[in-house]
Amino acid sequence: MSRSLTIASRVIDDDSDAFVIAEIGHNHQGDLETAKKLFKAAKECGADAVKLQKRDNRALFTAEIYNSPYISENSYGKTYGEHREYLEFGREEYLALRDYARELDIIMFATAFDFPSADFLAELDMPAFKMASGDLTNTPLLKHVASFGKPMIISTGGATLDDVRRAHDAIMPINPQLAILQCTAAYPCEPQDMNLNVIRTFRQTFPRAVVGLSDHQSGIAMATVAYVLGARIIEKHFTLNRAWRGTDHAFSLEPIGLRKLVRDLRRARVALGDGVKRPLELEEPPLFKMGKKLVAARALAAGTVLGPEDVVAKSPGGGLPPYELDNLLGRRLKRELAPDQEISFADLE
Repeated sequence: MSRSLTIASRVIDDDSDAFVIAEIGHNHQGDLETAKKLFKAAKECGADAVKLQKRDNRALFTAEIYNSPYISENSYGKTYGEHREYLEFGREEYLALRDYARELDIIMFATAFDFPSADFLAELDMPAFKMASGDLTNTPLLKHVASFGKPMIISTGGATLDDVRRAHDAIMPINPQLAILQCTAAYPCEPQDMNLNVIRTFRQTFPRAVVGLSDHQSGIAMATVAYVLGARIIEKHFTLNRAWRGTDHAFSLEPIGLRKLVRDLRRARVALGDGVKRPLELEEPPLFKMGKKLVAARALAAGTVLGPEDVVAKSPGGGLPPYELDNLLGRRLKRELAPDQEISFADLE
């Protein structure tokens, strides 16, 4: 059975381009117009989707954490709860952004961090659901979201293979539309901590699931490596300015980086080819110039029995290739040859 996932009208499978998600999260800083600018920039960069994060903060956090002081240069409130509420979009903003995404023709969905948020997104008819690494072991929430019947993408930061298998086995009987992303839950993540070969492990272990990468590394090169290994969903955090206030901005891609990432991923698919080694027509001119043919090393009289000193390989190509040398040596010429003149089998007795 081939692995395939369709989000909105976009088919994701082993033969497709990478499905690129611009992870906006709360990089909009609680401002609707900034979110729209991020959506527009992501579309212009070639991303397939933009993704937000939805939390019902009072349902999600304990009262102790919600009411705890939050003293930080990144804070938008005196307590952690105030900070989170400042950044959170409600129904009005989500409806406006859903309409704007449709206008731009870019897919919009979100990560659901709790039951009320999952229900909120379902009511808005989101085309897919993302589940964060922290909820990989939250099988009640995974099953609840699976019941919506929409494609699910799960991240696997900090997990064992057993953790991933447990989540997979909880979701698949309810909803087989599943993608599993290799992820390292570090922000940012260094290349040596990415373990991209897990992508191969996931592909072998979960043959019905699309596999991808949630990429928290600061650069763009590792995403292309992931694609070559079989990842078909690439998620990257996205911002308009890496100097903005907030922990995500520093490791997020700005538009120039996202544009290059999409470009390189599109190139990777066509560059991989079909695996059949064959000469290409476009190679003929340079290989004619660089190639070699067998020619007379000096003036040769008719009747000469060719020896190693009589034949040499010189450029350009177009005549007998050098691998035919052994089939010339010891044979007699029927006609004389000038220096550098091509030798053919027709010249031999």
